[in-house]
Amino acid sequence: MEIMEFLTVLLMVFALVMILAGIFTAYFGSGKSRTIGVILLVVGLVVGILWAYLAGMTSMVEVELGAVIWNAFLYILAGLIGVLAAVGIFLLAIMKA
Repeated sequence: MEIMEFLTVLLMVFALVMILAGIFTAYFGSGKSRTIGVILLVVGLVVGILWAYLAGMTSMVEVELGAVIWNAFLYILAGLIGVLAAVGIFLLAIMKA
């Protein structure tokens, strides 16, 4: 049971980060970077869709899987907010110096 929770969170985080990195790279990149960004985006979408499909096919009780997904989403969101705040303060401090 715990390994399924681990794999669920692992695949969800991987897909989300790949999608975000792909969007960022495709938008701000040029030439090869833009192509790499699109590839990252597609890989993230494919992994995310595959994860959603497999999550629906598992024998886990839906309530447990929903709780795992919701908790993972909240933890990821909290982590991202913390990282963005820290990077923002770092960049602000560097730019003022």
